[in-house]
Amino acid sequence: MNADSSDKALSERAQHLLKALVERYIRDGEPVGSRTLSRDAGLDLSPASIRNVMADLEELGFVAAPHTSAGRIPTVKGYRLFVDTLLTVQPLAEQEVLRMRSHLDAGEANPQALLMSASNLLSSITHMTGVVTVPKREHIAWRHIEFLPLSQDRVLVILVVNEGEVQNRVLNLEQGYDASTLQQIGNYLNSHFAGRDIQSARDDLLDEMRRTRESMNELMISAISMAEKVFEARGKDDRSYMMAGETNLMEFAELSDVEKLRRLFEAFNHKRDILHLLDKCTVAEGVQIFIGEESGYRVLDDVSVVSAPYSAGKDVVGVLGVIGPTRMAYERVIPIVDMTARLLSAALNPRK
Repeated sequence: MNADSSDKALSERAQHLLKALVERYIRDGEPVGSRTLSRDAGLDLSPASIRNVMADLEELGFVAAPHTSAGRIPTVKGYRLFVDTLLTVQPLAEQEVLRMRSHLDAGEANPQALLMSASNLLSSITHMTGVVTVPKREHIAWRHIEFLPLSQDRVLVILVVNEGEVQNRVLNLEQGYDASTLQQIGNYLNSHFAGRDIQSARDDLLDEMRRTRESMNELMISAISMAEKVFEARGKDDRSYMMAGETNLMEFAELSDVEKLRRLFEAFNHKRDILHLLDKCTVAEGVQIFIGEESGYRVLDDVSVVSAPYSAGKDVVGVLGVIGPTRMAYERVIPIVDMTARLLSAALNPRK
C-alpha cells in the first residue's frame, strides 16, 4: 500500500489517535502507551480498542514500537501526516512578533549583521539551531581593502564590498611584510580597483600579471599576489551560512549520542550538504519541512529542518531555518520560521 492510499484509508478515529500520540511524544519524549493515549485522546474507547488501532497504524508505517517498551512512537511517515494534515498552527502573539521585529530592525545594521541577528533569534526562541544562508551575489563591488600584520607570515585582510559589507580573512603567506609595506599594497589595490566589480578586478589583475610580470616592481607583484590569495579565499566560502545554537542540540536525549553529534557537527562545518538542502527552498514558496530521512542525507536522519526563503527587493536571495530533533514542536517552530523570514525580508528592504 503506497503512502497516499494508506493516508486515505485512515479513519477519523485513527487520525485522532495518531495526532494525540504525536503531540504526547513531542511533549514528553517517551513511548506512548494505550492507557495514556486513552486519557489524552478524549475518546470513549477501551485500551484494547486503542491497541487495535495502534497495531493498524504500526502496520501502515505511521508508528513504531521500540523494543524496550509497549508504547509507540511516531515514524517519519507519521510525523509527515501529522504536519501535513493534523497539525493546528497557532499564530504568534503580537507581543512576540514585536520582540522579534526589534531584533531585526534595519537601523544602521549592515546586511551581514542582520543575517547573524536572524540566526541568533531563531536559536534563542526555539532553543534549537538557527541557520541563515548568505546570499550569493552575481556582482560584488570592491570598496576598500586593508592588510594588518598578525605575525611573521600571517596577515589579516579587511575587505569592504558592496554597501559597507565587511569581510575579514586571515592569509598565510610565504613571506612576511611589515605594516608599512602592507599599507602600500592596500593603497595600490584601492587606487586601481575601488568601485570595480570584484570578478572583473580579479580577471584584470591576473591578465596584468601574465603580460607584464617581468617589468613589474616588487610592490606590484606582492599586491597582485596578495589580491589573488584574497580571491582564492573568497571562492572557497563564497556560498556559506550563519549558524547559531549548535550546542543546543546536545540537550535533546535522542541526539545525545556522541557519534551522532560528531557527524552532525562535521556536516555543519563542511556546509555543502546543508546548503544543498536549503537551496531547494529557494524555488518553493513559504515554509518547507524536511523530516529525518526526507532530507536525503543520512547525517540528518535524526533531525528535522524547518525552513523558509527570504528576499531582497523582488528576488529570493537566501533561506533561513531551524534544525532540531524530529520530536520538535512543529506548531510553534513553523510560525517562528515563517515570521523571521518575513521580518528579515522587511529589514533588508527598508522603505525609503
